[in-house]
Amino acid sequence: MRKKSGFTFVEQAIVLVPEFKMVVHKLEQQVTLRGQSRSTLQNYIRRIALFVIHFGKLPEKIDPEEINEYLAALARDPRSPLRSSFKHMVYGLRYYYCLSGMNREAIALPSLKKDSKLPVILNRRELKELFAAPTLLKQRIVLTLIYSAGLRGQEVINLKISDIDFERKTIHIRQSKYKKDRVVPLADSMAIGLKKYLKAENPHV
Repeated sequence: MRKKSGFTFVEQAIVLVPEFKMVVHKLEQQVTLRGQSRSTLQNYIRRIALFVIHFGKLPEKIDPEEINEYLAALARDPRSPLRSSFKHMVYGLRYYYCLSGMNREAIALPSLKKDSKLPVILNRRELKELFAAPTLLKQRIVLTLIYSAGLRGQEVINLKISDIDFERKTIHIRQSKYKKDRVVPLADSMAIGLKKYLKAENPHV
């Protein structure tokens, strides 16, 4: 995300606090060594950059009471649904402190309670309306595939024809979250829909 100046938050933080460039390098290095996702890295770096821009210093040079005041303001921010800015900032700072060997500071950060909410379950009529909403066949197939197989968005984007085994009625998900493979069942109705799509569109990949 970029500000009107044309600089990203990370670039602004590096200009304001040059030492932050080494922090970014260290975070990138550790995420690569641990095999974590690039999206996780970018989110952490962006949060820490916002923190650095606000204080004009690296986190270890800021008084804990000032940090608590800053986090409390984020938690009260009505523009942040479900206190997401506060939560992501805590995750980012905790990751930063742990990588810097500052375990005491990481433990001192507020603990985050997980929300315990029941999932929304659609009935048969609502599901039919949902799957019939897209006008394009490909969009309907993607939507029903996500729902029927419980796939993540990125998993559907990376899916190839060769990953679908119509004989065994399975879908091979490759290198998903935490760089792990997994196999999920392919429903009979979903197999029919996929074959219809492949015959109509004849995609190569």
